[in-house]
Amino acid sequence: MSALAAGTGPTSVDDVLARLRARGGRVTNARRQLLEALFSSTGHRTAEDLAAEIQGRAPDVHISTVYRNLDELERLGVVVHAHLGHGPATYHLSSHSHSHLVCGECGVAIEAPDEMFMCLADDAESSFGFHIDPHHFAVLGTCKGCVKPTS
Repeated sequence: MSALAAGTGPTSVDDVLARLRARGGRVTNARRQLLEALFSSTGHRTAEDLAAEIQGRAPDVHISTVYRNLDELERLGVVVHAHLGHGPATYHLSSHSHSHLVCGECGVAIEAPDEMFMCLADDAESSFGFHIDPHHFAVLGTCKGCVKPTS
């Protein structure tokens, strides 16, 4: 997990741009537009969702640019991506990191506190030397609304 994960991420677009500059990165219109889209929402957004929003303001920004910038922002610890079931990866700011439970029946995604997966992560580490990143995947199951009553 990156040093910025678990609620310690950047607090503004300007904060991220300053970090990029400090690491020798360039501040481009596409990066600024992507960061503004990420900071304007706390939800899970696909690269396609983000590209559509950005292209509404800056039509010359190609989706491949959005993907490249998301990769760079993830390397910097600014964003994390997660796989919520069978759909495309979703992205959100690392300061909003959390784990996920997804219902296999209705598809609802529930944001779960990281503490819920700490035992699993500790067991995997001590038993197998394996580090689990609970932000990267969703635990699939059935939500209370879709559970079939037993007779």
